[in-house]
Amino acid sequence: MSYIEKINHILKPATSRNPLIVDLFAGCGGLSLGFEAQGFETHGFEMDADACATYRKNLKGNCTQLVLTPETELPAASVVIGGPPCQPFSVGGKQKGLADSRDGFPIFISAVNRLRPDIWMFENVRGLLYRNKWYLDEINQALQSLGYVIEIKLLNAVDFGVPQNRERIIVVGHKGNFTFSKLLERRISALDALEELAFQVPPESKFLTPSMDEYVAKYEKASFCKLPRDLHLDKPARTLTCRNLAGATGDMLRIKLPDGRRRRLFLKEAARLQSFPDWFKFVGTETSCFNQVGNAVPPLFAFHLAGMVRNYLQSPERLTPNEIVELSLPLQLSLPF
Repeated sequence: MSYIEKINHILKPATSRNPLIVDLFAGCGGLSLGFEAQGFETHGFEMDADACATYRKNLKGNCTQLVLTPETELPAASVVIGGPPCQPFSVGGKQKGLADSRDGFPIFISAVNRLRPDIWMFENVRGLLYRNKWYLDEINQALQSLGYVIEIKLLNAVDFGVPQNRERIIVVGHKGNFTFSKLLERRISALDALEELAFQVPPESKFLTPSMDEYVAKYEKASFCKLPRDLHLDKPARTLTCRNLAGATGDMLRIKLPDGRRRRLFLKEAARLQSFPDWFKFVGTETSCFNQVGNAVPPLFAFHLAGMVRNYLQSPERLTPNEIVELSLPLQLSLPF
């Protein structure tokens, strides 16, 4: 089965008796799609109108459009997931941590405190584990005080069948005996994902101009790039971001054609690299759609995470409160180094 056949086949919302998932800061539904494909019911909460409309268009679950607060009323749920935005990261900022009103983690922590799910999970950028570990510690102390065993793992979506190098930390709060699944062996290349699309040049193609090529050359030299920042079809793609998809920057993802011209990616290509199936339709302007793709959790990666959560919920083994306290100190770290 090819990569395209796989994502089109397995990443479909399915109905089962699995419990409700509350997805906070849900975006266009990449994380929820992975959970729905594993049979969970979902309810997303998202402030962006286009992303919320995309969620509703493609998933079985509802998406409530609103600006979340720590007091937002939420449905009872056995699982809480999400990718909270992190404003306190800026070194130039005031670094108020959980006291920063722009931050999403007080909302996530409040949701866990009020819903007391069997398990919760959040995804975030790898910088939270290194340069901003002071804030991760603050978050985890607050969540640990609610009676959960907390595990942190740095994962790369490329190890779970996504044709993209995308390192993210996954933090899980559970009540004992949760396990991360093993990594996949075969890595999927950009060509595996794009197939014939990589060689097509539709009339609406957007090419880099000579002045943009010159700018790119200067950017790559200043950045000490060993290889051009083009999309190398024999390898997984670089991390997809809003900036390198929607913005005409020196770091943008682009395909270099045999005649030397560089064209920007189409939405369908970006979506495939992010492991969205071809049937998934985005709502909004081109820039809005690119931003939705760049901000999303790759659905295929989410599918594997959801499988881990499903296996945990189906396991009859749970720890007693005393065992949870013993296992929670210190935090359970699971890092690939």
